[in-house]
Amino acid sequence: MGSQGVKILVVSASPRKYGATNFAREFVMRLAEDIEKVDVEAIDVYDYNIMPCIGCVSDDVKLCKLPCVINDDMNKIYELVLESDGMIFVTSIYWYNVPGPLKNFIDRLTILENAIFTEGRSKAEGKVAGFIALGNDAGAIAVIQNLMAVMNSFGMIIPPWALAYHESEGEPVDNEKFLLDVANVVRSVALMIKLIKGIQRVDHWYRADEEYRKIIMNMAKNVYNELYQKIISH
Repeated sequence: MGSQGVKILVVSASPRKYGATNFAREFVMRLAEDIEKVDVEAIDVYDYNIMPCIGCVSDDVKLCKLPCVINDDMNKIYELVLESDGMIFVTSIYWYNVPGPLKNFIDRLTILENAIFTEGRSKAEGKVAGFIALGNDAGAIAVIQNLMAVMNSFGMIIPPWALAYHESEGEPVDNEKFLLDVANVVRSVALMIKLIKGIQRVDHWYRADEEYRKIIMNMAKNVYNELYQKIISH
């Protein structure tokens, strides 16, 4: 853990490694590290073998507990989730919903929520969640409201300004409002964690002053250029 004792797990979902979603994930990580000064780790669910949930809980609520009976990569990912103070979801939009691998991931998190019945308390309770969705067409709000409902049902905390979305065929790096909203998702998640831990009080949540905007836009361009350099080097 870093000096502030705050760790955020970024969970992204896109098979296109140099697409808009991956840019947003890298931008979120840079914001968390350089602006909010918190520890951050990122996973893309497409990089892991995450099998569908088989619904043990429907047979017997006591069966749904760690370690999961499905022997796949989720058993490693559970550790990352449990170690984190919060999660930021960065997802592409697939027909008004999340991609299949992310849906598998979310379904498999049931094992943490179901600890209410096996241990007396949800293992996701009190973690903080933020949401970012990107697509060429409509559907972002449907994705985000679904994720919000699920994460809140797990016992997670949703702070103010916890969502950002980009619905355009244009590059997200050119969408100034989106970039500012992304920065404030990261800011609000980090601030809420610090507030819960008693590290910092919050005077205001959303930041949009000129100095902050310049820092955010420059950072986004740098992240985008770094990704572009990786593309042409390959």
